[in-house]
Amino acid sequence: MAAKRRILIAGNWKMNGLKKDARSLAGALGTKMSKLKSKPEFEMLVCPPAALLGPVLDAVKGKGIAVGGQDCHANEGGAHTGDTSAALLKSMGCKYAIVGHSERRTDHAETDAMVKAKAEAAHKAGLSAIVCIGETLKQREAGRTKSTNKKQLAGSLPEGATARNTVIAYEPVWAIGTGKVATPAQAQEVHALIRAELAAAIGEAEAAKMRILYGGSMKPGNAAELLALPDVDGGLIGGASLTVADFWGIAQAV
Repeated sequence: MAAKRRILIAGNWKMNGLKKDARSLAGALGTKMSKLKSKPEFEMLVCPPAALLGPVLDAVKGKGIAVGGQDCHANEGGAHTGDTSAALLKSMGCKYAIVGHSERRTDHAETDAMVKAKAEAAHKAGLSAIVCIGETLKQREAGRTKSTNKKQLAGSLPEGATARNTVIAYEPVWAIGTGKVATPAQAQEVHALIRAELAAAIGEAEAAKMRILYGGSMKPGNAAELLALPDVDGGLIGGASLTVADFWGIAQAV
């Protein structure tokens, strides 16, 4: 990994946790971060359900942990019941917004164009967008891994994307919550493909600085091997982000 790309350890809590759980988990992580004697080699991010943003932000205040939203609407405001604007996330104290997660693409029929619009809304609000792409098992078995990721990246990458405002997360859908993990060779192959596509879209210099996360059942036991790959710059972590020991263990693998 190039030294100028700081590892990002991002936890996506999905629809998990109650108020007491959020305070406990975020607070424990904050305590561990505050006890570090030097600046960590990684950046830590937690993305709780929207209703838990307040308690989490309070729990990690001043502890060196960033907070993000799991989604944002493409519009700044309006008649969109149940949705959350990027501007609201920013006003709460968030620094990131995840857009285009495979569960949003599947459960809410989000298209690449919708993901792109959300990422651009995040940028407009002053947030960094974590843009998710990845193939299903059916697509991989059909030999469409490369074409699927190329198409999703091209359609989802926001205008004006830079290494400062955009992170790409490769999440092989077949490895999310299944216990299956892409082999190091499989992960590196797709991450290298993504960086090459980024170079063509935004220039080699900017692509070389942009972080690309792996998001498919990363755990303490496999984190070191995955994070050591040349084009893997962190993890978008689901299940393992829900326990302090596992999430902190992944961070320590850096």
